[in-house]
Amino acid sequence: YGNPDVVGPDADHGTHVAGIIGAVRNNGIGINGVADNVRIMVLRTVPDGDERDKDVANSIRYAVENGAKVINMSFGKAFSKDKQVVDDAVRFAMENDVLLVHAAGNDGQDNDSTPNFPNRHYVDSLGINQGEAEAWIEVGASSWKNDNEIVATFSNYGKRSVDVFAPGVAINSTMPGSTYKEQQGTSMASPVVAGLAALIRSYYPQLTAVQVKQAILDSVTPITQRVKVTGPDGQKLRVTMRDICVTGGIVNAYNALQLAEKMVAEAAAR
Repeated sequence: YGNPDVVGPDADHGTHVAGIIGAVRNNGIGINGVADNVRIMVLRTVPDGDERDKDVANSIRYAVENGAKVINMSFGKAFSKDKQVVDDAVRFAMENDVLLVHAAGNDGQDNDSTPNFPNRHYVDSLGINQGEAEAWIEVGASSWKNDNEIVATFSNYGKRSVDVFAPGVAINSTMPGSTYKEQQGTSMASPVVAGLAALIRSYYPQLTAVQVKQAILDSVTPITQRVKVTGPDGQKLRVTMRDICVTGGIVNAYNALQLAEKMVAEAAAR
């Protein structure tokens, strides 16, 4: 709305997220961001939680119109009053080859049965599904423990609605005033994936947003052991990763870049 103040009353969350994506690498200070050739467009979409649908829609449109190729959305809520307004903005992003990456949420719930917004599904005025955004990645949070606790206790999940997991526990990143701090949440996992998408798009700009998504999802590290999650009635469940996300695995940047290179080489050979 013409206000250039992106700091606002509290810039901690956004600064932490941005650092995960693009903090300067290999300068011996603080942390290394995921992407080594990226520009951050700072949009203050959410004042302090419970974002308005019109603000989400306007932010997506502004980002697309001003050249964004990957949009990270580290926010979410349980109710969407004007979902069609957001859906129209998401369609606009799809038409312009923009990849949307969204945090699955921190309620320890199954998003298949309890929706989290915004999401990839388009609906009509009656809430009936009208298809979905193809270039959308929904991200859950994993921890560093490669055992049955690898899924963060707070992370939402969903066999159909969450695509992949990424590190989101005890993540050290940038804070205002040139400081650093550990935080956790799917808000931290989402920019790991968005940063990887930016990395792929910078090295392989000929790949479409959907192809970048494919490279990320088809190259995960599969989790073979059963993992702990909280069921809808609060009961503790032991399930396979395939039971709680589409890919059944954790994002793998090295594998994704290798796959992206292979995709470009195969296209060139045709």
